[in-house]
Amino acid sequence: MHTKPRPRALPILLATLLAASLTGVRAAEDESLTPISGQPAAPDFDLKDPEGRPQRLADYRGKPVILNFWATWCPPCREEMPAMQRAHEQVAAEGIAVVAINVGEDAQTIAQFLEEEPVDFALPMDTDSKVAQRYHMKGLPTTYVIDPAGRLAYRASGSREWDDPKLLEQVRALKQPPAAPPTLSTANPATP
Repeated sequence: MHTKPRPRALPILLATLLAASLTGVRAAEDESLTPISGQPAAPDFDLKDPEGRPQRLADYRGKPVILNFWATWCPPCREEMPAMQRAHEQVAAEGIAVVAINVGEDAQTIAQFLEEEPVDFALPMDTDSKVAQRYHMKGLPTTYVIDPAGRLAYRASGSREWDDPKLLEQVRALKQPPAAPPTLSTANPATP
C-alpha cells in the first residue's frame, strides 16, 4: 500500500504562528490606532495607585489621555512599558497624560515590577477588574486614547511602540480644537 507523505510545512507554520502570538510579534498594520465610532464617553474610574493616592479619569479632563490596561504577568504588557515611559517623557510637557491601569494585581506585585522597570506616570490599580470590565476589554494590553472632552477616540489591542512618532502625532492631533462649522452670513449678497 502506497501512502502519500504528509506535508511537514503545515505543522511548522502553525508552530511559528503560535510562537509569534505568544511573544507579541505582530504585523506592521497592527501598529496603528483604531478610531472608535461615535466616540462615546470614556467610563470614569476612581482608583488608588500603589502608594494609596486617588486616581480618577475626571482629573485629566481637558487633556488627551493614553489609557493603558496591563498586568505584570502579561509579556506584551511588560514589553511595551519602556515605550510608554519614553512616550510619557515626550508628551507630558505638552499636556498629554499617560495612565496605565494595572488589572487584578496588588501594590506589592506592582512595586516588584517597578524595581525592574521604573516608570513615572500614573499607575492606578483595578484590583477587582471592574474598571476593565466597563471598558469591555478582550485582552491585555489594551489601550484607549481619550480626547480632552473625555470621549474614547482610539483603541489599540496588543502592544505598541508608544513613542512612535506616527502614534504620538495621532494623540497630539486631539489637542487641536475641531474645525468650526462654516458661519452663515445674514447679509444679502445681492445688496451692494
